[in-house]
Amino acid sequence: MDDDRPDVLLTGLLFYDLVLTGLGRPPAPGEEIWTRGMGCGPGGIANLAVAASRFGLRTSPATVFGDDFYGEHCRDVLRDQEHVDLSLSRTADGWPTPVTVSVACGHDRALLTHGQQPPYTQGVLMGGPPDARTALVHLEAEPREWLAKAAANGTRTYADVGWDPTQEWPTALLEQLALCHAFLPNETEAMAYTRTDSAMAALGTLSELVPVAVVTRGGDGALAVDQITGEYAEVPALDTEVLEATGAGDVFGASFLAASLGGWPLAERAVLDGGSGTGQLTP
Repeated sequence: MDDDRPDVLLTGLLFYDLVLTGLGRPPAPGEEIWTRGMGCGPGGIANLAVAASRFGLRTSPATVFGDDFYGEHCRDVLRDQEHVDLSLSRTADGWPTPVTVSVACGHDRALLTHGQQPPYTQGVLMGGPPDARTALVHLEAEPREWLAKAAANGTRTYADVGWDPTQEWPTALLEQLALCHAFLPNETEAMAYTRTDSAMAALGTLSELVPVAVVTRGGDGALAVDQITGEYAEVPALDTEVLEATGAGDVFGASFLAASLGGWPLAERAVLDGGSGTGQLTP
């Protein structure tokens, strides 16, 4: 296409992820259990960056790397192996790269993370922000100033939201959807923020706030509505064996964005990785 802008901007915290799979049961205090599988690599915002890049999108994340082994490893993988543009990212002297250990047990996992507040805010990293076709972001309670600037530049923002550890689910967060093109929460998040009791009811509320709304339902697939095209879709989950949950929602977001840029019908956009949105990573 005759468009030299980045396909997608990303901003958020990067982690070095160590993922352990094949655990039959959680360990008891003082006990050692051997697992059958292990993987490691860049996580957090890097999950989105890797997925988007592998779909062929020109991907530019704004994040922070520590000047330690974990940061260097993540930077090398993203730049050299995944061909991600790191010109918006920075390396912070003396700051430890956050590290997460994910332990999979059954169809869910437990996470242990070590980290500190990053020395650069996302607004500082993003700057202007630069012109881009789209942005993939995690909405937070505190609005990000750069989102309004990106929207004014014509950047289409695809947003999701994370788990609220306070479980207060402030409805004010949904005000940020006025700056977004699409919103892709899972059903637990969608119902909590909209104060509804079903995924369908949550979708109805969200469709009044954002042009494209998607509610992912894990093994039950996804619901979606596109007010621009007038499409509605209810798609099943892919029939695959679940291995581990880390990054699955990020992969769904990247795949939905890539299919949207490709002009696919809504049902095909939602089924490309349907069912991963609440955390199901498949082989």
